[in-house]
Amino acid sequence: MSNHMSTRTLALSATLACLAPAVAPLSAQTYPTTPPAPAAVKPAALPPFQEAVLANGVRVVLVENHRNPVVAFRLAIQAGGNYDATEKAGTASMVATLLTKGAGARSAEQISAAIENAGGSLGAFTDDDFLSVSGSVLSNAAPLAFELLGDVVARPAFSDKEFELARTQALSGLQLELTNPSALAARALAAGLYGKHPYGRSATPKSVRAITRADLLAFQGARLKPSGAVLVVAGDITMASLKALATKGFGAWTGAPAASPVLPVPPQRTATEIVLVHRPGSVQSNLLVGNLAMTPTDPQRYAAIVANRVLGGGAAARLFMVLREQKSWTYGAYSNLTRPRGVGRFEANAEVRTEVTDSALVELLAQLRRVNTEAIPTAELELAKNSLVGVFPLTIETPQQLAERVASVKLYGLAPNYLQTYRNNVAAVTAAQALAAAKRAIQPQKALVVVVGDGSKVYEKLRKIAPVRIVSVDGDPMTASDLTPRAMGLALDFSKLSARRDSFVVSVQGNPAGSSVYALESRAGGWTLRENTSIMGGMMVQTTTLDTDASLAPAMLAQTMTMQGQAMKTNVTFAAGRATGSATTPAQTGPKTSPIDVEIPVGTLDSDALQIALPLFRWSADAKFTLNLFSAGKGVVEAITLTVVGSETVKVPAGTFETWKVEQKGGEAGAMLYISKDAARRLVKIAPVGQPIELLLAK
Repeated sequence: MSNHMSTRTLALSATLACLAPAVAPLSAQTYPTTPPAPAAVKPAALPPFQEAVLANGVRVVLVENHRNPVVAFRLAIQAGGNYDATEKAGTASMVATLLTKGAGARSAEQISAAIENAGGSLGAFTDDDFLSVSGSVLSNAAPLAFELLGDVVARPAFSDKEFELARTQALSGLQLELTNPSALAARALAAGLYGKHPYGRSATPKSVRAITRADLLAFQGARLKPSGAVLVVAGDITMASLKALATKGFGAWTGAPAASPVLPVPPQRTATEIVLVHRPGSVQSNLLVGNLAMTPTDPQRYAAIVANRVLGGGAAARLFMVLREQKSWTYGAYSNLTRPRGVGRFEANAEVRTEVTDSALVELLAQLRRVNTEAIPTAELELAKNSLVGVFPLTIETPQQLAERVASVKLYGLAPNYLQTYRNNVAAVTAAQALAAAKRAIQPQKALVVVVGDGSKVYEKLRKIAPVRIVSVDGDPMTASDLTPRAMGLALDFSKLSARRDSFVVSVQGNPAGSSVYALESRAGGWTLRENTSIMGGMMVQTTTLDTDASLAPAMLAQTMTMQGQAMKTNVTFAAGRATGSATTPAQTGPKTSPIDVEIPVGTLDSDALQIALPLFRWSADAKFTLNLFSAGKGVVEAITLTVVGSETVKVPAGTFETWKVEQKGGEAGAMLYISKDAARRLVKIAPVGQPIELLLAK
């Protein structure tokens, strides 16, 4: 080391030595052990709301903000599902769908192109109370936005073509919804809590099919009126410009809506009841617990929101932590307070394995009782309030969000300063207030419990918790004896049964994607069905061999499927009233083989034999048949119904056919079947529910 470096090192050492007494050892230093107290919550800083009423009665609310060149809007009218005729539920929703599908001088395509070229969006939707048209545009396109807005509410076209398409889409969406356990639970809960009140009503395939174009025109003429409508606008526009553009856009839109009907009072519950929606073969149960709660303006609502946050408002809440983290019964469990214009409801939900259905329900109800009988500990209460207070600014960041939130304030009759003071009101909730609100809003002692699952596996356990009422997925009443499939006779015309070969084109989103061939062969003592299906160039290949006796009762099933390289295999033998065998299916950890051992009641068909049997039924305009099908994939026997819902001319590669339109319901997924009206009764088209796939008869 050089003398120079030695000198520097000595000097540095001496300096550190001098400083050493002033620096305490690391172990002796102290650090804060608690975070500093939070600063006082400040009201939300929002531009003042400017209000005006147009000459035609539209109430205009503007939240002016010129930070970004965007204008967002929502026009809301009291024309929601409440105003549907009972037998035509779904009318308001279909009106909303068609408002932007042609209006004024523009077609659906022209409306879409106009708003997209302006960098904006435009859409309509409904809830129980309101029909709303909302969207946003760059501020320089505001004149176009209000021109389109005026056209869609005052001058919709409701063309025959768009109407038929919308009804078809509504039926497809509805059929898919009715296969979804969560949707089934929500429908059953609403119907049970609200009874004949419109909040308890849901669209059905029958009600949607009953809707005509004339009904939409009548609804629009009676309900879509400017008097009483609320137009909320947020963003880069002044009130003077807004009034001028809205007045010009709405043009000759005048009048007041028809008088609102007097709504019935929802029923009052006095005890806990379970509605079991029987869904054969379900491997899990959907639990939904609810009760009527509060109106939007209830003074205890802030405290109820806090209590709900503690109970089930997120991944840190009690339901999630207990049912998922501690018990491992579910992927998630949550609760919620709805806010319609009238009486809302409290609901809590979880999806659990079938074998723990009763245990999960008992624990869920216990947590509901706990939150409305025990004061919330301070730390838990503060965590919930801080979460609500902290996330609120993120819900009013954009002009679109602000327009929606301000619209809610006006539509639900909330305090004028609701948004500005929301955080302060939440932060001020005490443990005593939260407990008092929970006693009112969360009432497990008289809740309605909906369980969607396999009733044959959960009914006996559930009836030990509370009285159980059983319904099918279609809402039809059932008894406990109905949970086990019974022997039934099939009124089939076996004289029509003969060897044949049917070839289908598999169509995906309207494009040919594969083929399916069904060949029925006669053999000693019965029949053999051979099926070969290939889709997407062999990405999915299935082969089936099914032997039956002369009455189509199954004797042997062998089925293989390869899907994207994964192999599946099913082998079943039917004898002495039972189906035994095994099914190998893909799983994340590799192929999984499950045993099959199921009782087969007399009159049960294998699901693959349904196509053989269809020509044997005596079809007519009012025909409806119920039969048992064995599903090897699920290893269960389940009842299905086949109902003629109309007639339709169907064009397929094999030709044009006059058909019976038959709805297949039951099991996890339904389908629409089209059966020719001629003597052959051929199946000419299969349209599975909720899937972009069709099988079309080729020859």
